[in-house]
Amino acid sequence: MTTKALLKGGPDDLAGKVVPITPPGQELKIPHLGGYEHYKVTTRHAQTEEGDATVYEWWERTEVAE
Repeated sequence: MTTKALLKGGPDDLAGKVVPITPPGQELKIPHLGGYEHYKVTTRHAQTEEGDATVYEWWERTEVAE
């Protein structure tokens, strides 16, 4: 089953974006501009143009070692 996540916070080009998550978990790690943006699941839900989505809040960025 594919669920949707609504991203809150983080980089401007990711904030407010709806992304698929399979399966839903505790954290999302999204590759972005040479690093990863980390989002933690919340208990909140939001209605989006793509349907109901679990809200995930940004909490940190990690860099990819070169």
